[in-house]
Amino acid sequence: MQRYFTNEPISENNTLTITGDDAHHMIQVMRMSPGDQVFVVVNNQTYTMEIIEGNSKAVLLSKKATHAKTNEMPFNISLVCGLPKGDKLELITQKATELGMYELFPFAAKRSIVKWDKSKNDKKVARLQKIAKEAAEQSHRSHIPEIHNPISLKELIDISKSFDVKYVADEEDAKIQERQKFADQLKKVYDKQSILIVFGPEGGLDRAEIKLLLENDFQTIALGPRILRTETAPLYALSAISYEYE
Repeated sequence: MQRYFTNEPISENNTLTITGDDAHHMIQVMRMSPGDQVFVVVNNQTYTMEIIEGNSKAVLLSKKATHAKTNEMPFNISLVCGLPKGDKLELITQKATELGMYELFPFAAKRSIVKWDKSKNDKKVARLQKIAKEAAEQSHRSHIPEIHNPISLKELIDISKSFDVKYVADEEDAKIQERQKFADQLKKVYDKQSILIVFGPEGGLDRAEIKLLLENDFQTIALGPRILRTETAPLYALSAISYEYE
């Protein structure tokens, strides 16, 4: 069944109304009609709901069942990605959402070639948020990852203070023959802890950035013996975490 997210509350008579693009998608794209059922996520809770009536502007639905099962990771995994070139951040957003990412912080790293125009931040973030929503629907998530505005190194340090476990992917670790395995580091993570992982842009993180992160309780991680592209590394890490815990 199709899945939709909404901020609209369920009324006392167990109905809710979906409007805007999702209503248009139901009626005009999916050609749904009264009696058809969909999944609707409200405040991270998934329900089976049945269409009562509607048009391309508004669809009235009735709650039929509540689902206790969740497809979310056992803990929140937040990614910090150095601003990459082209549409790579769109790819990261889409695939990382499918793989269980909780939220994404674009990072204006020293070696980031791309510099976002602050006047266009809202438009770019809105585009990424739309991609995250569509990916969350497709992969049957109960949470849409939040996409934040780009942050500086200082802001990254401040944000990191609220996380239980902090990693930084360091390509220098991949070159060490006797490196610590990422799987062994994951075994030390407890259920319900929050994880923050930092990835560099093309060219990696500057050594001064690595040094400052290590001084603020980050641990370096090696994602295998090969050097991964900036858009590949976050997906590798999420896949490894999923394999370990799911």
